[in-house]
Amino acid sequence: MRRREFCRTAVAAGVMGSFPALSGCGRGEPPVATSANTSIRAISLDGAELELEKAAIRELGDAMTGPVMLSGHPDYDSARTIWNGMHDKRPALIARCMNNEDVANAVTFARERDLLVAVRGGGHSWPGKSVCDDGLMIDLSQLTNVTIDTDKNRAHVGGGALLGHLDQASLPHGLVTTGGVVSHTGVGGFTLGGGYGRLNRKYGLAVDNLCSATITTADGQTRNVSADESPDLFWAIRGGGGNFGVVTEFEFQLYPFDRAVLSGNLVWPIAQARDVLEFYAEWSPGLSDDLYTGPMLATTPDGTGMVIVEVVYAGDPAAGEKEIAPLRALGSPMDDGIRMQDYTVMQTQEDAAFAHGVRSYAKNGMVREYTQELVNTMLEAYVPDPRMAMFTHTAGGAMNRVGDVDTAFPHRNAQTMLSVGGGWTDPAMDVEAMALGREWFSKLAPFTGGYYDNIQSNPESVASNYGPAHERLVKIKSQHDAGNLFRLNSNIRPA
Repeated sequence: MRRREFCRTAVAAGVMGSFPALSGCGRGEPPVATSANTSIRAISLDGAELELEKAAIRELGDAMTGPVMLSGHPDYDSARTIWNGMHDKRPALIARCMNNEDVANAVTFARERDLLVAVRGGGHSWPGKSVCDDGLMIDLSQLTNVTIDTDKNRAHVGGGALLGHLDQASLPHGLVTTGGVVSHTGVGGFTLGGGYGRLNRKYGLAVDNLCSATITTADGQTRNVSADESPDLFWAIRGGGGNFGVVTEFEFQLYPFDRAVLSGNLVWPIAQARDVLEFYAEWSPGLSDDLYTGPMLATTPDGTGMVIVEVVYAGDPAAGEKEIAPLRALGSPMDDGIRMQDYTVMQTQEDAAFAHGVRSYAKNGMVREYTQELVNTMLEAYVPDPRMAMFTHTAGGAMNRVGDVDTAFPHRNAQTMLSVGGGWTDPAMDVEAMALGREWFSKLAPFTGGYYDNIQSNPESVASNYGPAHERLVKIKSQHDAGNLFRLNSNIRPA
């Protein structure tokens, strides 16, 4: 796309607000860039107000295969709406990309105008980074194709695909790779941030199974990256988040897998929480790679507290029965739901609790050791409230056998990930529910070191969170995005 001059206005916000609303297109036509008949207000990377000229808007629309939507387009609201109902933002433009060329055109348009950019894959960003006010949303939601290569045991996955798409495509072939714990999560953000899932102890994180990727960087160039092609950039996207460009395709290693797995939930009353947590702290360091498990403290809508331990055994069921027998024998469970069942039962069991539109808040941290003091603090912090729960996600196994800086993911030595999070639907509950989550986590924070940036984003602690990987990440960021175009993430600032 040809470079055009842009106008950064210095007029007052009131004057900028006098531009016609983004629905100022041809009468009777959906509001799209190709029919724009007025300049529109937007915002720059540093927060200054911009005027996007109608000629430039139309040129972008003409260059794209997919539509560039303005406010008032029939698909505008659905495109801008992301999973977490806490975030209600209105981009100036939404570029619905159908291919790599569309992405390159959208990236170039934004870079040349210093325009704020958000990238939407599955739209599951907990902190809401996949949408923005008054900027450009690059929408990958149509890039959901998944193809399976059964000769090489590889999956090629579009940048807008969901984890459910990947499981649905691979499992019928008796193949699988590490996916997350909610099936409507986007593959893109999940993978770029590391990729914890129910199989990470057996097969490693999603980034450990990423073989190659196709990425459009800030210069508008589309590159294939792998261990052999642009290895530094390939290293950076395996844990460095969306800092380096827009990934339109991922290639994953797949593994032979019997989708009928020994799995399910064990539930105890909250009165037995100490027994369960103390047992788990002692038992979990010796678990086999085949076993994923982790306790959660939660509350039913009627106020009943409970301890839930989710189990997925990705190996021989007879061996699994023996390994989990001590857990099943503990105390007096309210329910024992562990049985042979399809893997997707567990992969989708949390979909409803984290349904689209839920208002959700979470904080998390990495735990090196499950100590008695941590158990005491978990029990002290928990108070029955159906809006909030305390989760753990067992690490270790294959993910810990990858070197600290072999990928950009910085938390290889964690024993577990500890999170406080929940959901509600009434906006009037926002302040109280978020305060409760912060109070819980403030007590747990001293036992953690660093965080999983797919769940939260702390701008002031990015460098410390990436630890020994940060210096190299800054160097690569400076090479590929010196202007920090891709900043709506756990942002690594260029030098």
